[in-house]
Amino acid sequence: MYQLDPSRIDLAEEFRHNPYGRHSGELQRLINMFRSGPFAGKYVLIRETRQWPARWKLGRFGETPQAPITLIGLEFDNFEAAEWAVFKLRWKGHTGQDLPWE
Repeated sequence: MYQLDPSRIDLAEEFRHNPYGRHSGELQRLINMFRSGPFAGKYVLIRETRQWPARWKLGRFGETPQAPITLIGLEFDNFEAAEWAVFKLRWKGHTGQDLPWE
């Protein structure tokens, strides 16, 4: 299983500058680790509007698939900003450390 080295903030920087598309092997392993694991408590982006410009809200899945999603209170007009916020939360969840960028 992939082990995240908290000093590898270069991987976070790579994601911040290129959240979509082709990633380095190390970053792809990190993303796969972030997206796997238990269902309960996973972060989820909820598209609030069908029309453009779209808005997204950040939430967390409940303990079971039937449990309601808990909204966290963060809203985004930009999907890249929303993805970056989730990445930072997952990073902190796995390392216990905040990333040095906003």
